[in-house]
Amino acid sequence: MSETPNPPETLLEVTNVEVIYNHVILVLKGVSLSVPKGGIIALLGGNGSGKTTTLKAISNLLHSERGEVTKGSITYRGRRVQDLNPSELVRMGVIQVMEGRHCFEHLTVEENLLTGAFTRTDGKDGIASDLDLVYSYFPRLRERRKSQAGYTSGGEQQMCVIGRALMSRPEMILLDEPSMGLAPQLVEEIFEIVHDLNAKEGVSFLLAEQNTNVALRFAHYGYILESGRVVMDGPSDGLRENPDVKEFYLGMSETGRKSFRDVRSYRRRKRWLS
Repeated sequence: MSETPNPPETLLEVTNVEVIYNHVILVLKGVSLSVPKGGIIALLGGNGSGKTTTLKAISNLLHSERGEVTKGSITYRGRRVQDLNPSELVRMGVIQVMEGRHCFEHLTVEENLLTGAFTRTDGKDGIASDLDLVYSYFPRLRERRKSQAGYTSGGEQQMCVIGRALMSRPEMILLDEPSMGLAPQLVEEIFEIVHDLNAKEGVSFLLAEQNTNVALRFAHYGYILESGRVVMDGPSDGLRENPDVKEFYLGMSETGRKSFRDVRSYRRRKRWLS
């Protein structure tokens, strides 16, 4: 009789989290999710659904925008982390790559990458080794390493901010809208690299993404947010085949191609929340 394999260790646990901005604006309404060790988890939904707020709640970047977690808990490896500052969380192995490719534009690509090692204490040899590792995943960055980051392309800047995060030796990366503003070929390249970093380096990912189609091809599990609530979750294969997801996020219905703009939103909510 074969033994049942042990479930993967849970790294991140978000439980019934509520987020309020400016003491009055309720943005997240009881969001719960988990990220296992070695997982790629997709956080899906349209613009304004609460994806970025969820990531910022985890990485403790809400306070700069007058936001706060008012209910629920966020734990990493069993430790409550919602009261830590972002640098403490980075030292624990969790780092966020923010939406919008926030490079230090006046620095070179290589200088940008080295800023990611700011919290490390293992010396120059370890940092140099990891810089070579980043260049092995992003050979284009090696070619542009002496170029001022502000003059590189959008795709190169996206690679730069992911590479900068890798320089902190993270166990988990919170990746916000990696496909935004990029050509389809570059999106595919970025997600292939995410897959390789997960498979070969053991980095876990929680990625917020509007491009549901590509995200579900690379993620292991997905959560769909709508108006600050999780309305559906499940393994990626199952979500890709779900008729609601096909119709409203992949643009396909039983009768063929269809824009979700033409579908009344109450039908979606009624079917999902019933």
